[in-house]
Amino acid sequence: MKTFFTLIAIAVGALLSGCATGKNGLALDTVGPPPFQPVETSSTLSDGTLVVYSAYKRNADFNNPDPYHWEHSDFGIFSTDGKLLQKVHNISNNALRDVVPVALPPGRYNVVARANGYGYVTVPVMIVAQQNTILHLEGGGFWPDESAFNQTNAVRLPDGQIIGWKVAINL
Repeated sequence: MKTFFTLIAIAVGALLSGCATGKNGLALDTVGPPPFQPVETSSTLSDGTLVVYSAYKRNADFNNPDPYHWEHSDFGIFSTDGKLLQKVHNISNNALRDVVPVALPPGRYNVVARANGYGYVTVPVMIVAQQNTILHLEGGGFWPDESAFNQTNAVRLPDGQIIGWKVAINL
């Protein structure tokens, strides 16, 4: 009987240590706009845009006109020193109920969002005036120009999933 309880204690300890060693220590490169994105020179706007395809919410929203429509989870935008700048409810009010584009002044930020299979991750991003910085954390995101990615210009999760463009050295 003593051996049985010892084995149970070892099994419980192994399970708990497995939960404690999650993916929180994930270090990712800074994500920025694509290197070949055209800049609107006639525009006087100085902000850039952040678009985050965060992991989908786990539960149906029965207050939504279509409660079975998958919705992206909310995320936070933080300064590089850790101050919360904006909490984003990541569902637009348009008919498609897509993600919410966020206008931000140029600079570096940290995005804390749920990534499919990884829980909450912190992704450093760079916002450039009049350009879009896009994060795909929902798992299997669509990149119309995926063939342009290679090992040096893509930011990837440990499973190889591309989440965005690596910031160009000259930015």
